[in-house]
Amino acid sequence: MKRILMTLCAALAIGTACAEPTAAAGGEKSLYDLLDLDRPGLEAVKKAVAKGNVATADKELLKYFRTRKPVTLFGLDMDNVKVSKLEQKQADESLEHKFYAHKGYQPSYFYGDNIDWRYWPVKDNELRWQLHRHYWFIPLAKCYYTTGDAKYIDAWISQYTDWIRKNPLDGVEKLKAAGASKEAIDAERENIRFAWRPMEAGRRLQDQLVQFALTIQSPRFTPEFLDLFLSMLHQHADYVLHNYSKQGNHLLFEAQRMIFAGIYFPEFKDAAAWRESGIDILNREMGVQVYPDGMQFELDFGYHIAAIDIFLKALGMAKANGMESEFPETYTRTIEKMTEATYNLMMPDYTNPMFGDTKLHDKSSLTRQFAAWGKVFPQNEQLKWFATDGKKGMKPAYDSYRLPNSGFYILRTGWDKEATVVIVKAGPPAFWHNQPDNGTFDYWRRGRNFFPDSGSYVYGGDSAVLAQRDWFRQTRVHNTVTLDNRNLETTDSKLLFWDVTPSLTTLVTENPSYGGFTHRRAMFFTPEGLLVIADQVSGTAEGVTGVHFQLCPCKVEYAKDGTVRTLFGDGNDIRIKTSASVPVQIREEEGWVSTAYRKKEERPAYAVEASKAANQDLLFITVIAPDTPEYKGSIAIVPEKGPVSGTLRFAVRVGAKTYNLGYELK
Repeated sequence: MKRILMTLCAALAIGTACAEPTAAAGGEKSLYDLLDLDRPGLEAVKKAVAKGNVATADKELLKYFRTRKPVTLFGLDMDNVKVSKLEQKQADESLEHKFYAHKGYQPSYFYGDNIDWRYWPVKDNELRWQLHRHYWFIPLAKCYYTTGDAKYIDAWISQYTDWIRKNPLDGVEKLKAAGASKEAIDAERENIRFAWRPMEAGRRLQDQLVQFALTIQSPRFTPEFLDLFLSMLHQHADYVLHNYSKQGNHLLFEAQRMIFAGIYFPEFKDAAAWRESGIDILNREMGVQVYPDGMQFELDFGYHIAAIDIFLKALGMAKANGMESEFPETYTRTIEKMTEATYNLMMPDYTNPMFGDTKLHDKSSLTRQFAAWGKVFPQNEQLKWFATDGKKGMKPAYDSYRLPNSGFYILRTGWDKEATVVIVKAGPPAFWHNQPDNGTFDYWRRGRNFFPDSGSYVYGGDSAVLAQRDWFRQTRVHNTVTLDNRNLETTDSKLLFWDVTPSLTTLVTENPSYGGFTHRRAMFFTPEGLLVIADQVSGTAEGVTGVHFQLCPCKVEYAKDGTVRTLFGDGNDIRIKTSASVPVQIREEEGWVSTAYRKKEERPAYAVEASKAANQDLLFITVIAPDTPEYKGSIAIVPEKGPVSGTLRFAVRVGAKTYNLGYELK
């Protein structure tokens, strides 16, 4: 491998200067030890290898791959390759070593004439991890394929060769053997942690298939580079095979990418093992990571959609190459259930709650998702309805809906743009992307989300980056209840009551939020979009109980009677008022909402607070009313003062209308 890399560098004479590699790029075995040379079509390659003529073997192998019977690469239409504006930007910037490593860090950073793959301008782990995903490599290959301009393939080959040389998987071992300093070894170990995390290795593995398909016919794709490319591809697959992530969406991504590699390159002796490992994992994890209600167990809208796509890509690749029998019928039924969970968690304008690490999705991307899913499930009239924005198919036959296993509850007056929708998150503990926010909710009315979730802003990194992430994860910056403004100690809500009638939808959940502190939240929702929330807290704990409200960016008015009103002035405003069984005070808080990575906007936020003594039960009643003529007038609330029990009865008056509300648990 060292000989191949040195020869290739000398032959290219483009981009960054090559030097002797720190470690063999593809391990100790040669490429021809890894290939099944008895495979039909490889006779000339096998003959050259038997004679020890590697150069001839490389040439014959290149001929083979340029003429072999095509293997379908699911998702790539070779007759319809298009370059988007973003892809053109990524490709052109990369010619100057300005790499589009992360969409949250734009404009792209310059990584040096002699590429510094360890450059870390902001100590955000995602920035450094995603650099090693090489997002701009496929755009380079696409630009070459569509234009024939050699500068694009030259840049790809040069940069990939440079990356191989500077990011050897066995770099630590080589430095130790050479007697390097502890500092150098530690730096190398850190670099491997970023460059060779299985998630990044799997992403590179998958993308290399596309890059290969788009460039293999080029005269710039030399026999020497083919040897290097295939050796590295095998190293990536072998590494992922033996270092799968333990759980979560990373494991799903890695398994799907191993399936692609195993099917696309059957010439490798290990190809069947790669494919089988990925299929086994996805079949197993579908039963682990997907709740019976169809929601992926990280309870994150974005990663839920990603999981659907992973499952479907694997199935699509298998079907395209005659291997769909390796997936059981239950596999597709579960995916369809997952698509149903998706549209139930959407607002009528296709926006989504940003619970956990979810970002705000756009309508065009979601309609494309539904259209793609609809091709897999052509009889599903609901998918057709969402794919066409209601022009075809049928909308769901219900309004309010629940996902009881994952703990999402949707209170809905309808599916049209004049509707009001409340989405509540009150479920079990979840994986890393979840937040301590049980009981929180979004309230959307006529195209406006008045209580959007705070979002996540960033993931992780040094102390400064983690502090930014931790701020958005706080319980107190969600629309729920805290004790002394602390994060919830337990997130394991249970459904106590669910009832849907033409005149009222009632939801009651309960979470053991802190030691000695239980929070029961009841929500009453009318066909007019009125929402009444009863928060009951009980237990031995004492301290300040706060009911928090995070509004959308807007101007608000705080009235003397405790009513809070939004001031859009366009006929779509709300009023909010909270009363309690004990005296309360309203305290304005810092408020931010993040709809995308490293994007945030200030917004009004406040808490209604009361002191709780040990063994004291408190009841807070909140009314959220559309500021419309039928609800004009004061809001009157008379909460009960009795202990928390299986029955709650109270009345609220909004203008001239009185509502007698409550529940009785059985």
